[in-house]
Amino acid sequence: MIKQYETVFIATPVLSDSQMKEAVAKYTDLIKSNGGEIVYEEDWGLKQLAYPIQHKTSGFYYLIEFKADPQFVGTLETQYHRDERILRFLTVALDKNAVAYAEHRRQTRAAKAAAAKAEATRTEIVEPAASVEE
Repeated sequence: MIKQYETVFIATPVLSDSQMKEAVAKYTDLIKSNGGEIVYEEDWGLKQLAYPIQHKTSGFYYLIEFKADPQFVGTLETQYHRDERILRFLTVALDKNAVAYAEHRRQTRAAKAAAAKAEATRTEIVEPAASVEE
């Protein structure tokens, strides 16, 4: 039986962008290679931690929503434990209400991003024309 899960992990802040992408690729590939399906990914970026973890006060947050067999979650969490780049992680199973909420959240974020992009494009088009008229 396939269930939908959401996992968030915090990676150490000393990673470069390429190292962070490599860590994310490792876990997305692990999910896919074990018969899972990636539903959504989101990079939350570098954030301050509420309390120090391993003498670190910030970390890179990353969210992955995926569908997989329930036995796979143990494998994923074992890999998190073994990876020294990961400070903390949390994996939760989503019920039907949480799945609906996550879908709504994704659609809202996509609409806001599209609106911001359209506004930026409109501003870029208007500003050069205004400077030419002067």
